[in-house]
Amino acid sequence: MNRPSPLHRVLIVLALLIPGLVNASPPVTKDGVTTIHLDEFNGYFAAQETLVDLKPGEYEFVIRNKANKLVGFWLQDGETHAFLDRFPLEPGQTRTTRVTIGANGFRYRCPINPTPWYEVGVSP
Repeated sequence: MNRPSPLHRVLIVLALLIPGLVNASPPVTKDGVTTIHLDEFNGYFAAQETLVDLKPGEYEFVIRNKANKLVGFWLQDGETHAFLDRFPLEPGQTRTTRVTIGANGFRYRCPINPTPWYEVGVSP
């Protein structure tokens, strides 16, 4: 009988422990604007929508601070790293920003509550 590799076991556990990973739905686009909801926790972000198969265009990011401390949000162009927006969020605060995402995609992170860069590509 084939046994799952250690990597496959880790992926299965993560899929079971992170419901949003399994149940994420595509983002909604209304009047030409695509909305993405991001919850910021201590050291990571959780997206309510899947960030796969995105297209260039107008985006509205809704960021919620669930870390119970001051955090920040940096949103940059995926290739040039030019800032599209950046701001702090107080505990429990939600903030919305609207930006144009080009063919380079985008990346985001928190510099205060250190998180890795989340790199998101787009397709034409």
